[in-house]
Amino acid sequence: MGVLAFNKKLQEHQIQLVRTTVDTLQINVGKLCNQACHHCHVEAGPLRKEIMTEATVDRIIELMKATPGLKTIDLTGGAPEMNPHFKKLVCAARSMNLEVIDRCNLTIFYEKGFEDIPEFLKEQKVHVIASLPCYTKDNVDQQRGRGVFDKSIEGLKKLNSLGFGISGSGLMLDLVYNPVGAYLPGSQVKLEADYKRELKQYFNLEFNNLFTITNMPIKRFLDDLNRQGKFEDYMTLLVNNFNPNAASTVMCKSLISIGWDGQIYDCDFNQMMEMPADYKKITLTEISSFNDFKNKSIALADHCYGCTAGAGSSCGGALL
Repeated sequence: MGVLAFNKKLQEHQIQLVRTTVDTLQINVGKLCNQACHHCHVEAGPLRKEIMTEATVDRIIELMKATPGLKTIDLTGGAPEMNPHFKKLVCAARSMNLEVIDRCNLTIFYEKGFEDIPEFLKEQKVHVIASLPCYTKDNVDQQRGRGVFDKSIEGLKKLNSLGFGISGSGLMLDLVYNPVGAYLPGSQVKLEADYKRELKQYFNLEFNNLFTITNMPIKRFLDDLNRQGKFEDYMTLLVNNFNPNAASTVMCKSLISIGWDGQIYDCDFNQMMEMPADYKKITLTEISSFNDFKNKSIALADHCYGCTAGAGSSCGGALL
């Protein structure tokens, strides 16, 4: 395949992908993480040194102020909480009445120096989107490492005790499901019901929504596909399940992604593939507002089939 293959599919369906607005800023604050998950498209881990500097954080805050229409700041990593300027960025965004999402792996709460994170997230009314790729211990530990499931459950209990995910609290707690293998996620509605039933019955846990996210054929997951000889089969699965309705509603039409080094991308997946926004390498110092990217074309490649297959996939779950 190649970059033209996905473009050709869009042309067949008369779909043109252009960013129509910028209401979400997704920021990868670094690749440092206390986990090293098999499916991680960031290839994050405890030994990674890439981390966003305070100067870059300050520039992002300036640009946030200069971007009318911005609604959401989506913080990711690695474990975003491990960036030393995480709290500064959160507080700045909340002071502008922006929604702040923390993509949390839950186990970070039990690392030395991060024990106060849950209370900080409550104080700032941060929207927590937590990784829990399955509601069974074996599947989670297989994907994320031994002991991760038990720590994740304890992390969810801690968040529940603070009001996250509890009806009427105003504190949002959503969970993320990734398939363990080379297949598409099942029905988001059905999986959410299964998660709610199982987590309530066995752990007395509550949460708001479940997001199903397709594994992108890049980085660690791509390496795993190649080792198993499943890459071609997986790509065929994605291509055969291309959904034009999902393609018309992909997240990159309203989102900008910022790398730990200040480089600007169309989405987090393009960032990991080092495909800059509008195919032009550009940094935060070269723009006056994130709205500079409105009405600009979006860089595309074959991994984009991952967002457009079946019910579609985005950082906010299924698109349809």
